[in-house]
Amino acid sequence: MTPIGMNVDETKSKYVCQLKRLKVTTTRYVACLFLCLLPATLLYGQSGDETVNLLTSSGFENVGWTEDARERVYVLQNTAYRLNGVGIGEAVDLIREHGMPAGAKACRIVIMDNNVPQISLYYKPIVVAGVPTTPQRRDWNVSYDIGDSWQQAHQHKENSSLFKVDVAVYPELSLKNLIITQIYQALFNLSPAVEVSFWNGMKLTAQMVFPVYNDGYGTYAGRVHPGFITLQQTYRLPYNLWLTGTAGLFNAGRYGADVKLLHALQADQRFSFEGRLGLTATYQWQGFDFHYGTKTRFTWSLGANFYWPRYNTQVSLKAEQYLLGDKAVRFDIIRHFRYASIGFYAMKGVTSKWESVRANGGFRFQVALPPYKYKRKGYIPRVLPSRNMGIAYNAGNEQYYYKGFRDNAGENIMQANSLNPFYIKSELLNF
Repeated sequence: MTPIGMNVDETKSKYVCQLKRLKVTTTRYVACLFLCLLPATLLYGQSGDETVNLLTSSGFENVGWTEDARERVYVLQNTAYRLNGVGIGEAVDLIREHGMPAGAKACRIVIMDNNVPQISLYYKPIVVAGVPTTPQRRDWNVSYDIGDSWQQAHQHKENSSLFKVDVAVYPELSLKNLIITQIYQALFNLSPAVEVSFWNGMKLTAQMVFPVYNDGYGTYAGRVHPGFITLQQTYRLPYNLWLTGTAGLFNAGRYGADVKLLHALQADQRFSFEGRLGLTATYQWQGFDFHYGTKTRFTWSLGANFYWPRYNTQVSLKAEQYLLGDKAVRFDIIRHFRYASIGFYAMKGVTSKWESVRANGGFRFQVALPPYKYKRKGYIPRVLPSRNMGIAYNAGNEQYYYKGFRDNAGENIMQANSLNPFYIKSELLNF
C-alpha cells in the first residue's frame, strides 16, 4: 500500500536507500568485530601439525604435540642450535607465532635431551576484555615440572634423533709446570668421537685420540689410541629425579661403571642434591693392545647445589672420595654466561689413612665453540666440533691426590647447566 502523497517510484527509492544504509551499518559492525578478533585469530587456534612441521623444518628433533581440555603440549629436542638457550628461544618464537591453542587454553613446551624430558615452559594466557593477549617471551614460566601429557605427545614424534650419528671433534689441551727451566709442557689432541642413540635415553660414544703436539707427556700420550668408549643410559624418575648409569672406558686410564643421581627440589628449584658412585680399575693401550688391571677402587661424591638466578651463579658443596682413597670436602662457585662458564674451586682432604692432605684449589672454564647453528641432512652423519672446550687449572700443583675421572667426553660444567630452568629463563629475557 502506497502512502498518501507519494507515488510508487518515490516509495521504491526510499526503501532502497534504507536498505543500503542497513547494509553499510551491518558491514561496519562485521568489520569492527573482525578487526578486534584478528590478533586472536592469528595467534590462537592454529593447527599443532603445522607447527610441528615448522619446528622439524627448522632442525628440531623428537617433535610432537597433543591437546586436552586443559592445555596444548609440545615436545621437542634442540639439536639445531649449539646453545640450548638460543635454540629453545627460537622454538618458543615459532610456537607463540604459529601454534598457540584456541581461546584461553594454556600451552606447555617440554624440552627433551636424548629423548628424556628435562624441563618445560608453561604459558597461561593473559585475557584482557575477553581477548587473549599476544604471548611474549617473558610470559613463559620455566621449571622442572613437565606435566602429565608429554608422553602422549612423545608417542607421535616427528624427526626422531634415534640412529642419527654425530662425529664430534673434541679439542683437548693439557698443560703442566713441573720443570724450573721450562714454563709449561703441553699436550694438544684432536679427539673425534662417534655419538649415536639407539633407544630413548641411551648414548653410545666411541672416541679416538690423535695427538697433534706432545711436549713432555710421554711416549704413550704421543700415540694414536682410543679414548672414551662408553654406553650410557639415563632415566627420569618421579619427583624430579634423574638416574644415569655409564659403563666402559673412561678418561684418566679407568674402566668400569659409574652411576649418578640428581634431585631438584620441587618446593624451591634453586636447590638440588646429587650423588655419584663409581667402581673402576686401571687400563692402558700399547698401540692397539689393551692391558687392564683387576684391582678395583670405589669413588663417590655426595653434595648439594644452590643456583642464584639473578647472576646465573651456582654454588656447590660436596664430600668426595678419589682414586687413591683420599677424601675431601670441595667447594665450587661457577658463573654461567651465554658463551662461557667460569668457576673457582677449593678443597681440603685426608688420605685413606686419615693423614692430612694439603689444601688445593684453582679455576676452570668452558667456552662454546662455533658454529652455533647446524642442521642434519637426514641420516647423513654430521662432523662438527664439540659443543665447547675448557681447562681446569690446578693451582696447588697436586700430582697424586684429588684425582677422579669423567664418564663421558661431553661431561663439563657448561653442558651440565645448559638445561637449568633459571638459566633458560634468563636467556629468554636477555635475547
